[in-house]
Amino acid sequence: MGRMEWFADWFAAPEYGPSRVLVQRLLAAVYLTGFVAAAAQFRALIGAEGMLPVPAFTARVPFRRAPSLFHLHYSDRFFAAVAGTGAVLSAGLVAGLGDAVPLWGSMLLWAVLWLLYLSIVNVGQTWYSFGWESLLLEAGFLAVFLGNQDVAPPLPVLWLLRWLAFRVEFGAGLIKLRGDSCWRDLTCLRYHHETQPMPGPLSWFFHHLPGPLHRAEVAANHVTQLLVPVGLLLPQPVAGYAAVIVVVTQLWLVASGNFAWLNWLTITLALAAVDPARFGLSFRTRSYGGTPGWFEGLVIALTVAVAVLSYWPVRNMVSREQVMNRSFNRLHLVNTYGAFGSVNRIRLEVVVEGTDEATVTGRTVWREYGFKGKPGDVRRLPRQYAPYHLRLDWLMWFAAISPAYARPWFLPFVARLLTNDPATLRLLRHNPFPDAPPTHVRATLHRYRFTDWHELRSTGAWWHRTALHEYLAPVSLDTLTRSGHRPPLGRRSRSVPLDGLRRRSGHPPGPAPHHPPGPPE
Repeated sequence: MGRMEWFADWFAAPEYGPSRVLVQRLLAAVYLTGFVAAAAQFRALIGAEGMLPVPAFTARVPFRRAPSLFHLHYSDRFFAAVAGTGAVLSAGLVAGLGDAVPLWGSMLLWAVLWLLYLSIVNVGQTWYSFGWESLLLEAGFLAVFLGNQDVAPPLPVLWLLRWLAFRVEFGAGLIKLRGDSCWRDLTCLRYHHETQPMPGPLSWFFHHLPGPLHRAEVAANHVTQLLVPVGLLLPQPVAGYAAVIVVVTQLWLVASGNFAWLNWLTITLALAAVDPARFGLSFRTRSYGGTPGWFEGLVIALTVAVAVLSYWPVRNMVSREQVMNRSFNRLHLVNTYGAFGSVNRIRLEVVVEGTDEATVTGRTVWREYGFKGKPGDVRRLPRQYAPYHLRLDWLMWFAAISPAYARPWFLPFVARLLTNDPATLRLLRHNPFPDAPPTHVRATLHRYRFTDWHELRSTGAWWHRTALHEYLAPVSLDTLTRSGHRPPLGRRSRSVPLDGLRRRSGHPPGPAPHHPPGPPE
């Protein structure tokens, strides 16, 4: 066998054809979810009149620090067009568009998706500062080089997807082992199901599992995130079995809470390590043509680039000061991941209320705003929203733990409630002032806990809550205007310091927002 024939046989992995199709379809579906969420939520969050407007961000942050199409031009209509284009292309790839065009066309489609979503993430500020945004971009960039039905799946890219899955799981395992002591004494799951950012419809039941099963959950988590990921980097059939374990444990997480698309994307990456034939799955073998030399060259260049850029994530993982969810470059190409290095023991929630009374007194009647995902009404069973990402609800969880995370956007949010801003109200489940905006809005901090079986049967309540203290004193539109905040009344809004918020020390645990793109440290 000649050297070129040997290279071609090593480079191509036709047995992974079905796995590639599944990976590409699922990844496109995650992209679709991300673009749909962006289109539905951007006006209130980062629109021209949003809480953290893109034009204000691009005016102070240069293109080189946060590359984005929106540095060239921004309008709400243009953002909607970018998100809409991404959604349409994603839907096309879910339906198989990538296999209906030539190889170069398929690569172009995936590259456009990556560029469009990168443009959104890099101007999304706090609202887009989650690790799974970088994870989608990193996986999406690798997908550019996965090819289509014109060529056999390139083995180097399949290995890069395995390497990414390894970093996601192993990084999360290390941050737990080095972090909260409850991970080491196997007690974290006594609290996690109740205190996680956004519980799902089964979280109440997971919380009430027997104590020994909670300990078994934690032990299984350590095995899955510290030992099993190593198997992803081993030859078959070990890699395939490791991938199946990852998929099963991620589905357990899907059932127990709402973590946007983190779990589904991890499942997608793990499937890149599955050789269907090893599991007795029979698919009609496709005959692939030869792999173009230019494509091989691009894949090899990608592999070398990822190997070089992996230095910073690896250095972070082996460091005693390991951090979660950091982007080491402005393009989010090779990142570090992690989740729940610490776990809250109690659940805190910010309850937002308004009144239509002209003067606030001790007898003022306050009416509560309802959120779609975060706990509010104690009798409302938590809903399943993942993989869809409710960005405001997630940031409200961080706001309850540390008002510092809310300081840039909370007063702009309140100002929009005081004007019944339609874009903001669409982010909520219930507006208690449908006919006219409130005269005052306030926020209070509450402690929430799941009820027990007896309480649920007797009261019908899934939660019990206790008021703790004032979070934001009652404010009116005039008060905010005098403080320098301009509400969304046709003029660009800007945020002001939340001096009225009660401060709490400490940093939020869990899947914390990643650091802004910047040079490696």
